[in-house]
Amino acid sequence: MVKTRRKNNLKKRKKAIISIFTILFLFLLYMSTKITYSPKNKSVASVTPTSTVISDNKKIETNRNVEILLSSAGDCTIGTDPSFDRSTSLPTIVRDRNNDYSYLFKNSAPIFQKDDITIVNLETTFTNATERAEKTFTFKAPPEFSKALILGSIEGVNISNNHTRDYLDKGFTDTISTLKQNNINYFGENNKWIKEINGVKLGFLGYTGWQYNDRLIDKLKKDIEELKAENCVVIINFHWGEENSYYPNSTQKSIAHYAVDQGADLVIGHHPHVVQGIEKYKDKIICYSLGNFCFGGNSNPRDKDTFVLQAKFSFNNNNLEKYSVRAIPFSISSVNYKNDYCPTPLEGDSKERVLKKINNLSSPLGFQVSDSFD
Repeated sequence: MVKTRRKNNLKKRKKAIISIFTILFLFLLYMSTKITYSPKNKSVASVTPTSTVISDNKKIETNRNVEILLSSAGDCTIGTDPSFDRSTSLPTIVRDRNNDYSYLFKNSAPIFQKDDITIVNLETTFTNATERAEKTFTFKAPPEFSKALILGSIEGVNISNNHTRDYLDKGFTDTISTLKQNNINYFGENNKWIKEINGVKLGFLGYTGWQYNDRLIDKLKKDIEELKAENCVVIINFHWGEENSYYPNSTQKSIAHYAVDQGADLVIGHHPHVVQGIEKYKDKIICYSLGNFCFGGNSNPRDKDTFVLQAKFSFNNNNLEKYSVRAIPFSISSVNYKNDYCPTPLEGDSKERVLKKINNLSSPLGFQVSDSFD
């Protein structure tokens, strides 16, 4: 009887142990299916995991949604011409504020600080050279004025325009050296800039586009192909068009369409010193002229309207899925009776007036833009 009871007790213990291990195994198996992965950092652009797949060979493949916000502004002539009234010139305005270089972009910096990249057209030289080109206007500022770009949260500048060599080769090389010393990126004049954010590459090109000729289009095709081979979204700045004209000419349109045909994703224009319309061509945006921005080329221009074009790019697995744009109306000055060289976002009726103006100019091109993303 004793042996029989011992055997029964042993059997019960074995069953209990087996049951415990079975429950533990099933619990661990269940928990293994609930493991998820999330990104550690959202450094510059937003990154959101959309799915996680654990395959048979133990590799983890994660689809990622990435958004990048780009701001573009127009002509930034940070300097003056020696024939201008020195008392009202941009350098004097800054000097009178105890060399506060942040002054120039103080009203636009809050917008630029919130994006991932800001680019402008740098239409000046940073140099102390004195020998200048034989032309009507030549612009320069001492190299220390380049600090305004950094303080304004501007990461990249286009240097392909008709004032890049106002102080000849010396002025050009001084400008490049100054930009390098201050870690300000530049593109144009045979320079490309590639910026990588969370695995996504944006490539920037700049050209003067006075004529549609073989030299330009061959260069365009080659440069775009090179950036596309590196899997870049291609953003091109063109300095082109006719001064004070509110409508793009046939040369601008031909160059812009050709650039998109070759793979350009976004085309930004400047030089006319006034706003021109926006076009959507083959699902890509062409902004023909942003107008002036921080403009030391005139102490009181008749038309002070301008805008910042923002593009929001959406990527999935490093591939551009779509992008949208918005226009932020600005004045080149914080006051309306003169140019104080401090571009300022507009509000109320003034904002609505400039937005309506942009859309009236864009209407013949078949596009309308909002001040917010759709």
